[in-house]
Amino acid sequence: MRGKFITIEGGEGAGKSTQIALLRQVLEEDGHRVTVTREPGGDSVSEGIRALLFSKEMSPRAELLLFLGARAQNVEEVIRPALARGEIVLCDRFIDSSIAYQGVARGLGRDVVAELNRFAISNVFPELTILLDIDPEIGLSRQKVITRMEMESFEFHALVQNGFLAEASREPERFCVINADRDPDMVHNEIVDRVRKLLAS
Repeated sequence: MRGKFITIEGGEGAGKSTQIALLRQVLEEDGHRVTVTREPGGDSVSEGIRALLFSKEMSPRAELLLFLGARAQNVEEVIRPALARGEIVLCDRFIDSSIAYQGVARGLGRDVVAELNRFAISNVFPELTILLDIDPEIGLSRQKVITRMEMESFEFHALVQNGFLAEASREPERFCVINADRDPDMVHNEIVDRVRKLLAS
């Protein structure tokens, strides 16, 4: 039986890591096998790409292609095998981050990035995407680890937020948009409710 693939998206400081950890705990307590991964990352190759992406300045096209390379590796080495084992896969960022960051905020074009994403993921699409929506100014103020992405302008991060929300409007059946500027327990309860509905369907 194929597992379930759930992605968690959002701008900087939205609380993705916290919510993924809380969700994993609940799902495992419910008796599910869970694999957690992140992008860029997931295995040694993709983690190496991650270190490069967040430490070096590069052109927008080079940045996009490195993200896509890491994604292709993560799909083949981590995500697809876990789904084949019937597990629930929780992924911190996926295709929609590339659309929002590189397609919209970097100006490479939404449709170009979406088409390249389709090649990179080879038909491994998420059944559910949780979008943790937060005002960029609030989100950035929460960040403790600063990479070159966090150092981008407020205007850049506002474009990222708009890109995410546009994708949610484009695919409302896949997306669940949640206000992340609330108590983490409230956010967590809303996520769990939506995920349990997916698993029961």
